[in-house]
Amino acid sequence: MREICFDTETTGLDPNTGHRLVEIGCVELINRVPTGETFHIYLNPERDMPVEAFQVHGLSEAFLADKPLFVDVVEDFLEFVGDGILVIHNAAFDMKFINAELTACGRPTIPMSQTVDTVAMARAKFPGSPASLDALCKRFQIDNSARTKHGALLDAELLAEVYIELTGGRQTGLSFGDSEDAGSGEARPSQETLAGPVAGRPVRPARPHAASEEEKAAHAAFLEAKISNPIWNA
Repeated sequence: MREICFDTETTGLDPNTGHRLVEIGCVELINRVPTGETFHIYLNPERDMPVEAFQVHGLSEAFLADKPLFVDVVEDFLEFVGDGILVIHNAAFDMKFINAELTACGRPTIPMSQTVDTVAMARAKFPGSPASLDALCKRFQIDNSARTKHGALLDAELLAEVYIELTGGRQTGLSFGDSEDAGSGEARPSQETLAGPVAGRPVRPARPHAASEEEKAAHAAFLEAKISNPIWNA
């Protein structure tokens, strides 16, 4: 199963009012394990950088001036994503920006059915609790001390760790039970174990139980001192 933890940085909140992407970060997971493969690019938005957005991610108009346009990297981006599932924290936000850029390039948009929203997952799993990326990092004891500002690749890397925890942690691959058992943190018995003499109990080598001569003598002395006419001697 191939999934892509995906994050963006932008010049603002709405592409319909002229805001653009300025950074894309992707981290590849195979069967919920990071492969080390990433996609990261800064983009020239061909417009100014509002102060509010700069305060969030620290990407200035001057820094982005010599970066490629989205149209110049769209092929690389689409090749990296392929048919993988996009794992996004607040998917509606990032998808409206990426699809606006794809539309402007004359490319097909990516359907929401190809995404997983970790905000929705967190709210369902922990009702009433904060669902921000920072809050989830704190809940799962994930080190986010490097996150002094938002950054697409760093946030995608943190999201990968959060997503793994939301889906049961790194132990999920050890579960052989049905979906209700997945992520419970309880190891399930293997098929070899279930095939043992008693279903559900692991097969262990027999332990030596024979008493030593010293133990036998101590036991006989105990019986003689403490028990009169034991019935097993009748």
